[in-house]
Amino acid sequence: MGTALCLVVVAGTLAAFKRRHTPWLLVSVAMLWLAVWSTPWASYMVRSRLEAPFPPVPVAATPPAAAIVLLGGGIAPPAKGREHSNMNQAADRIWHAARLYRAGKAPLIVLSGGSGAMGEATSEALAMQLLLQEWGIPAQAMVLEELSRNTAENARFTAALLRQRGIREVLLVTSALHMPRALPLFEAQGLTVHPAAADHEGRATAHWPWWQRWLPESAALDGSARAIKEWVGRWVG
Repeated sequence: MGTALCLVVVAGTLAAFKRRHTPWLLVSVAMLWLAVWSTPWASYMVRSRLEAPFPPVPVAATPPAAAIVLLGGGIAPPAKGREHSNMNQAADRIWHAARLYRAGKAPLIVLSGGSGAMGEATSEALAMQLLLQEWGIPAQAMVLEELSRNTAENARFTAALLRQRGIREVLLVTSALHMPRALPLFEAQGLTVHPAAADHEGRATAHWPWWQRWLPESAALDGSARAIKEWVGRWVG
């Protein structure tokens, strides 16, 4: 969506300088961009490509480690003056960390996520801790990393906390769509990382009626935007 809007803005600028053909070309490219990425076929295809190396793994088949690292992104901390956080479409990563802990896969959960610039009352790490406590996870089994603002900082700050505890092997819990970007950043910190992906989005559309695969929808466009963000994030670091 942002790419298409940028193209339209550039087209409008060129039109103001009386360029005849280029503005229409840019507008056409913008409309085509939106049309393609809003189709379920293209959206699920790009998401499936990112998630393919990290298929769902049953909890029983997940290897044990010294700690579970849970990345933020599945919950929005409460705004100042409000009491409760809001879980979003990536909240399954929080559920999955709880499942792994209850299965005895690790004795410690490191919650990684700071606060943004949107007036949150708490850090994302604290919001996850409070939710996990409501689900029966003891507070003493959780360590908070509350400074990070992005995935690279998640890895750097979490690794520092782990080194203080002599921990080098972890289960990394995040959405499957995000795992291709997060995993190498944590491995670059010298950790032995076992991916424990959650929140898988990609699915086959081959069984859908042909017209439905190509019928634009807002949910497909949103999924495409998040997948493209992950691709770009891998390139720029």
